[in-house]
Amino acid sequence: MSAEDLTRVLPLADVDVDGALAEATAALPTRAQLIRGAAAASIAALAGLGLDDATADARTYGSDVAILNFALTLEYLQAAFYTQAERVGALTGALAEQAKIVGAHERAHVRGFRAVLGAAAVREPSFNFHGVTDSPVAFRATAVAFEDLAVAAYKEQLPKIRSRRYLTTAVAIHSVEARHAAWIRRLAGIVPAQHAFDDALPDHRVVQIVNSTQFVTLHSPVTSTHNRPEFTG
Repeated sequence: MSAEDLTRVLPLADVDVDGALAEATAALPTRAQLIRGAAAASIAALAGLGLDDATADARTYGSDVAILNFALTLEYLQAAFYTQAERVGALTGALAEQAKIVGAHERAHVRGFRAVLGAAAVREPSFNFHGVTDSPVAFRATAVAFEDLAVAAYKEQLPKIRSRRYLTTAVAIHSVEARHAAWIRRLAGIVPAQHAFDDALPDHRVVQIVNSTQFVTLHSPVTSTHNRPEFTG
């Protein structure tokens, strides 16, 4: 799904909610900073700039932590979305099976990122899904958008990760997210792989799209379902 397709599913609005994703992306390096960082990584550049190995390692660590925290925030969002759908209980058949399995995966992704980040992991925000988990049709459309969004976001960030340990974790999750996207697309009657190549999605566009949903909130999460299940946001 292209960036334009994502925008149609989750229309952009001029909103700026809690800012959990913005907080996670605030430390992400700009393109110019990445170029400078790559140059500084070489021995010649380090010598020319008077930087020692420890300083270079610290810069690399800070950039990688920011990228993984950005991914962790997306995983928080997806894990909460699927968990809420399971607790509402409005899904049946193949869609319910997808939500159950993918939800378990997303919660495992959260644990994986938190484990590798340790104390550097960002906090989990609260979410309000405005009833989209109460309707199979709304859930399916949102799930398609979320999974495609995650794949496109990972594609943008993965090449920037320098730590082998962090990259190993992110790559292992990225391939599973791609399978999730294909699965929910098939259930939605959309060709799982329409193109030979997929575009990456810049982090600022990811933040815009997620903010436009107003799913991320500082307020107590609610649901329109009559059962009002406990929420794990």
